[in-house]
Amino acid sequence: MKKILTASAVTLCLLSACKDKKTMDNPFFSAWNTPYEIPDFGRIKPEHYMPAFEEGMRRQKAEIDSIVNNPEEPCFANTIEAYEYSGALLEQVSGVFFNLSECENSPEMEAIAEEVTPKLSAHADDIALDAALFRRVKTVYDSYFRADGTCDSAGLDAEQLRLLEETYKSFVRGGANVPASQQERFRQLNSQIASLTLRFAQNVLKATNDYRLVLDADQLDGLTSDQIAVAREVANADETTKDQYVVTLHMPSWEPFMMNSRRRDLREQAWTAYTSRCAGGRYDNTRIIDTLVNLRLERANILGYPTHADYIHADCIARTPDAVYRCLNQIWTPALQKAKAECAEYQKMLSADDPGAKLQPWDWRYYSERLRRQRYSLDDDEVRPYFSLDGVREGAFMVAHKLYGLTFRENQNLPSYNSEARSYEVLDSGRVIGVLYMDFFPRASKRSGAWMTEFRGQHVDRDGNNIIPVIQIVCNFTKPAGGKPSLLSFDESETLFHEFGHALHGLLSRCRYGSLAGTNVPRDFVELPSQIMENWCRNPQVMRDYAHHYQTGESIPDSLIAKIAAAQTYGQGFINTELLAASLLDMDYHTLSAPQRIDPLVFEKTALDRIGLIPEIVSRYKSPYFQHIFTTGYDAGYYSYTWTAILDADAFQAFQESGDLYNPALARKFRTILESGNTRDLMQLYRDFRGHDPDVKPLLRNRGLL
Repeated sequence: MKKILTASAVTLCLLSACKDKKTMDNPFFSAWNTPYEIPDFGRIKPEHYMPAFEEGMRRQKAEIDSIVNNPEEPCFANTIEAYEYSGALLEQVSGVFFNLSECENSPEMEAIAEEVTPKLSAHADDIALDAALFRRVKTVYDSYFRADGTCDSAGLDAEQLRLLEETYKSFVRGGANVPASQQERFRQLNSQIASLTLRFAQNVLKATNDYRLVLDADQLDGLTSDQIAVAREVANADETTKDQYVVTLHMPSWEPFMMNSRRRDLREQAWTAYTSRCAGGRYDNTRIIDTLVNLRLERANILGYPTHADYIHADCIARTPDAVYRCLNQIWTPALQKAKAECAEYQKMLSADDPGAKLQPWDWRYYSERLRRQRYSLDDDEVRPYFSLDGVREGAFMVAHKLYGLTFRENQNLPSYNSEARSYEVLDSGRVIGVLYMDFFPRASKRSGAWMTEFRGQHVDRDGNNIIPVIQIVCNFTKPAGGKPSLLSFDESETLFHEFGHALHGLLSRCRYGSLAGTNVPRDFVELPSQIMENWCRNPQVMRDYAHHYQTGESIPDSLIAKIAAAQTYGQGFINTELLAASLLDMDYHTLSAPQRIDPLVFEKTALDRIGLIPEIVSRYKSPYFQHIFTTGYDAGYYSYTWTAILDADAFQAFQESGDLYNPALARKFRTILESGNTRDLMQLYRDFRGHDPDVKPLLRNRGLL
């Protein structure tokens, strides 16, 4: 027995030593000795994530237990504020892992995501459904907010009251009032939904990366020299296609091909590959959609809402699905009319090229670009040299400086997760207020599209220290090729300004509580700071300041600016109908009020036929790869781009009316919107800036729909 005890003791010591060494080696378990405590990317390895997730959940559970078992009467400090500050490690790990899984994905990262997602869902449910915790939250809430809607704010400032209100609401929306008899099913729904959204995204990434259209030299008719150079570099990156040319389904490769290739048969191939992703086969998402839509409906019903859209919109500015449909439909009718006129023009051009042929979706971009060149003498190849990636980025920085006094200082010595990502210290009056990472080029480990996110949001910690944000912008622009820098299309330039607007929302945040800070606002408000920046991008006065020829340094000539301005409303029928079609399709999925078997391809066709979408145009995203609504949190929320477009057009008009695009008084007022996060009533913030409710006319006028 003595030997056994001794051996056991030795084993215990060895295990303890191993555990301590693992803890010491895990960068999540110690303070990051990095500038501004940026994530220590160089030390973080895949094997560190799961132990850190597990420890993060364990620590937050202990913090929640401490709140629940506090013998003192519930109050704002010991319940609401204590809950707000719980889960710091878990938030830190999640902020790194889930952002890197979007741009540095790998089989190891996918396996971790699949393992941790249901655990995180269960952990969140354990908190939301903790009856004792909710009793404390409700006690504090009821002591300030009366049943008649009035509020006694004694002892709390406006931001504290907002936190109390939002915290209580988050518990209710998270299931705190779900009857005990239904809680197990509620947990199952949340877990399944979380796992399915993850699998949906993984399928889209794999399907996008799997396809290549391999071309020979005699199949390049119509492509520009730059496009050919890029296709060659992509091909030469793989020994199996060396000395050929490759077009991928990544937008910087696919869209220029669709706009310029004279080979109608090849355009059809590329179009079919792009629009049939995940509609069957190895990466089929159709069954996932069927399940997801029905699970979301069931969850909404358990929470007391007739549809998933009703559940989502109750926490948005729109409030109801009817309000969303009204917003979309007022723009749909003029947009569709304009699209039909565009279609007739392109059909004439096709008939001249190929008598008897009928215009198809794979023809649209090609003839649209041809007519644009003819009508406005505007060629994408003429535009791109003035919109180098570096120049456009500096243009965005310039606008932020003129509006808000910010400067951006590149510092490549900061820790980074990828050598392609560029890092900047963001300064206001000489003081660093944030860090910005900009990651611009496609790679196999990165999902398609463009987005802004944060490794850490701005907040004030328990000790009263302001914690600066660490923001990330991710895009998929064409890489430098053929000895030339990355040259952007005008649309891509607007995309950079758009995502930079989101970044400013995060960087300029001045809030106490992280859950209310920066971009933590409803979906149908979060696009205002991003979309308003696009207005400066396309303004002639601003273009003269930032658009310079990448070789000569010559400022963009007025003649080219005039062409761009003249073509501003060109193609808006297509642009608006494909966007609105996607928004209405999203709404149709999520306003279903009864469970049903859904074939997404049939459902989509029925929905789009009902609104009269012409067959030559498809929804911006077809259902099987519509990541916004089945992965990234825009379910019943894709309308937000149109809803906030009304706000941004109306808001920018204020600057135009003042005669100064950088009007200091207006910039100060708009900065207040960016600084405030969700600490105040958002529409009141807008009215304080504009002086009235938003008007749809500026948007319709800008898009040539009025």
